[in-house]
Amino acid sequence: MDVAIRRADRNDRELVVRVLDEAFQGDPVSGWVFPGEEHRRATHHRLMAAFADTVLAEGRIDLVEDGTACALWLPVPAAPVAESAAPAAPAGAADAAGDEAETLRQEVDPENGRVELIARLMAEAHPADRAHEYLWMIGVVPGHQGRGLGTALIRPVLERCDREGLPAYLEASSPRSVPLYERLGFAALDRTLDLPDGPRMWPMWREPRG
Repeated sequence: MDVAIRRADRNDRELVVRVLDEAFQGDPVSGWVFPGEEHRRATHHRLMAAFADTVLAEGRIDLVEDGTACALWLPVPAAPVAESAAPAAPAGAADAAGDEAETLRQEVDPENGRVELIARLMAEAHPADRAHEYLWMIGVVPGHQGRGLGTALIRPVLERCDREGLPAYLEASSPRSVPLYERLGFAALDRTLDLPDGPRMWPMWREPRG
């Protein structure tokens, strides 16, 4: 599929937030974090804006030229050797992630503890023993899904990962997205991320291909 893709910059912030907001309004995880359609429509965009700001500052956002889809990538370094014996995040990193999760809740929806909880749970589940590229989010606006835009966005970064010998990681937020990622070389880890009284997420890892 021939798709025009460019790297987003600060001038694209509002467009990226709109794409993510529209793409994830019906996502089961977003529905758990922001129960109630009216509240979700009023608040969900703030969380997407916080994510976009982080990745614009520390990673890269690839944007389909016509504004129908985007992918947020964050480079993740390996934890210090002494702390990386376990595959999950070490205690110091977990403390820092907890502080960031609390700040996120205060900025996005102060009375909503689920904003902080999901950030903590995702940080705890995130592998820390090897440097990798983290596909934080990929969003395709309704009406354009199922046309291969997600694959077109992801494949060039995975090709670079293969050239550089770099793994990649993501959390699939719905069962229908798992086969897509498997076709791209990701494999589900041996643990799922089960949100309390909510949906399941599938942490997935991809080894670089030779």
